[in-house]
Amino acid sequence: MRSLFLLALFLALSFHHGEAAVTCNTVVGDLYPCLSYVMQGGNVPPANCCNGVRSLNSQAQSTVDRQSVCRCIKNAIGGVSYSSSNLNNAQSLPAKCGVNLPFRISPSTNCNSIH
Repeated sequence: MRSLFLLALFLALSFHHGEAAVTCNTVVGDLYPCLSYVMQGGNVPPANCCNGVRSLNSQAQSTVDRQSVCRCIKNAIGGVSYSSSNLNNAQSLPAKCGVNLPFRISPSTNCNSIH
């Protein structure tokens, strides 16, 4: 399952939307340290994971950037088989890292509605 998740993340690199300054390469790079937490859970995500979540959030300042980040994440999680536990772990990352995202990490998120 882990290799499928990684494959989906790297496949997401091929998706480009608009003129976003935050690319899928950036999203993957910033969120890669979170993979073990998403797959295995735990009380607290690793520090380098939270640093990546915070960095990504601070880089995505425009609507186009936020929508691009959303699409990259959505494409990554939509292309793999995952358990509800994995999805819950991914959804808990922003709050556990002290970040307020303007969207929910979910395969059903409408990225076009993010402003």
